[in-house]
Amino acid sequence: MTIPTSTTSFAEPATAQRLERAAAALRAHGFSVEILDTLAEARTRVPDLIPAGASVFTGASETLRLSGIEDDINASGRYDALKPRGLAMDRATEADEIRRMFASPDVEIGSVAAVTETGSVVIASGSGSQLPGYAGGAARAIWIVGAQKVVPDLPSALRRVEEHCLPLENERAMRVYGMPSAITRLLVLNAEYQPERGTVLLLREAVGF
Repeated sequence: MTIPTSTTSFAEPATAQRLERAAAALRAHGFSVEILDTLAEARTRVPDLIPAGASVFTGASETLRLSGIEDDINASGRYDALKPRGLAMDRATEADEIRRMFASPDVEIGSVAAVTETGSVVIASGSGSQLPGYAGGAARAIWIVGAQKVVPDLPSALRRVEEHCLPLENERAMRVYGMPSAITRLLVLNAEYQPERGTVLLLREAVGF
């Protein structure tokens, strides 16, 4: 597999005007959107959005890891944290239970590869484990999105996935797993038909890939 070289244009935070344009388009498509200054603010906001005791699946995300939100959810004891429970289960004998558990949590939280100024959310995956919940299986989905992930339109979003996200994720996968990454699945959410189901916490700073 040939891994493209990352570009720098997709790493620059969007301007305030572009953030507002993306937020307005997302709201028009049924998403709830909050614009926050920093990742630290998002970390403070997340507990307000997830009720204690809820089953929560944390999608693979550098944004969650860097912010400490992943540990807040999976190690605090405040929630029914599904990822550590699934990792402790036997994948040979309990694979179906793990699959169903991850596909329909009360809340799934993570990040995205891109958000467009036309109101779409794009999520890339190698395994696909986080996609069922994001697509509709989770009662609620929360995405924390750095300002550099805002792009003009869907073609730009797909270019960002291929040219920017994949090289960075490939480096991480080689370091952590000893094997390259791949984009085997793409999810594009053009709208949310259930009010309040999908929440985007859009940051003014660049965070994650």
